[in-house]
Amino acid sequence: MNKQTRIPLYEALIDYKNTKPISFHVPGHKSGVVLNQQSQSLFQELLKIDATELSGLDDLHSPEGVIKEAEKLLAALYQVKESFFLVNGSTVGNLAMILSVCGKDDVILVQRNCHKSVLNALKLAKVRPVFLEPYYNLEWKVATGVSKEIVDRAISLYPNAKAIVLTYPNYYGMVYDLKSIINLAHLKNIPVLVDEAHGPHFIIGEPFPASAIQLGADMVVHSAHKTLPAMTMGSYLHINSDRINRDKVKEYLQILQSSSPSYVIMASLDLARNYLATYHRNDLEYLRQEISNFKKELSTIQSIKVLEYPESLGDTLKVTMQSRSKLSGFELQKRFEEKGIYTELADPYNVLLILPLLKENQDYPLAEASRKIKELLEEIPYSPIEDKFLIRTGKISELAIPYESLSNTENEVIPISEAAGQVCAETIIPYPPGIPLLLMGELITEEKVKQLTQLMNAGARFQGGSFLNSNQINIVRTSY
Repeated sequence: MNKQTRIPLYEALIDYKNTKPISFHVPGHKSGVVLNQQSQSLFQELLKIDATELSGLDDLHSPEGVIKEAEKLLAALYQVKESFFLVNGSTVGNLAMILSVCGKDDVILVQRNCHKSVLNALKLAKVRPVFLEPYYNLEWKVATGVSKEIVDRAISLYPNAKAIVLTYPNYYGMVYDLKSIINLAHLKNIPVLVDEAHGPHFIIGEPFPASAIQLGADMVVHSAHKTLPAMTMGSYLHINSDRINRDKVKEYLQILQSSSPSYVIMASLDLARNYLATYHRNDLEYLRQEISNFKKELSTIQSIKVLEYPESLGDTLKVTMQSRSKLSGFELQKRFEEKGIYTELADPYNVLLILPLLKENQDYPLAEASRKIKELLEEIPYSPIEDKFLIRTGKISELAIPYESLSNTENEVIPISEAAGQVCAETIIPYPPGIPLLLMGELITEEKVKQLTQLMNAGARFQGGSFLNSNQINIVRTSY
């Protein structure tokens, strides 16, 4: 019998629900009996499996039963040494990865276009980060991944680096030569930690790229909720080599994760693993055809261009439309939303769609969506795209002021136009995708000022940047 057909945690919760229990324990909704009547029709059935650490339901922080079995099935599917359910999103996976391999003042190499949770982990660990600038793809106008050459140079400059943290794929589904970088790092016994939040489905195989796990990364984080049918905040963490201290990882997961983990989220992780494990070739062929038909319809619209991956290597669940009109990506996104089409993100040039990992004969309104997009854009004339600026690549940099020293500095607010040459006093993050534009403690370059101004003018949303609304920025008082 194929054990992957089992869904042990979900099955245990259904058995519990079927006993029609009388609850004298938390949570306070008492298995969905006590709740706001307005939400009864929507929430009541779900809350019947929103349980706690009862007999037979195991304990995430000391699993011995159904949770342990579910996590073992997850590890077997991904063919790793050990896997963990995460109920605090991939954020907690990135925190645990970095904290478990690095200590205070350790050098850690970091791909510059990382998620903000990676930066938070660096700050908590009080490490000395060395940032590696990624490639910039001129056609897509987005940052991609780091090159083997820059990693080689960084390892030569910092041979005592304790780890390298990479993001693969980028938010748009673009990949790079991760295998060569992993091999380089392993020659120096440097563990490779990969935020593969957007690639939990890569193990299906072609046409998807190889997973960071298959390429030999030592630890990998997956956002199951991004492309698998798991609930928001549901993620996985995988240990893939003996370079990682498993006990340390478990210790940090216990510290960082809720002591009252959601059984509904965990059950959805168990179900998502089962969904992926039972994905077959006929499902993949159906999916490929659905995506092909969708992209073919979009390609007939003159005011957008459906971008194709370099050398056809990338995540086919991601579809990026680039504006070929006077409308920015943000303006396109807004128009789509007026027709009930909600996209993952926009940038000054592009709109990104994340498609579902469909199985054979599953229906999804892709044809309806393409028809609505056509109706929205058919009267908009073609206009060639204009390059506003170019991005430098291949740069290796450290913070101008280390994390610990920043707490002893004084800040001031100045016009953004005067910020070049100053040190940024806060992290400024366009969200989505959650990749920081400016780091706290980083030297502000003229290039970054231009990028920030362009994003603001285009209508981007930011986390951080307390004074952006008044065209000002918070800097460290001393100039560098």
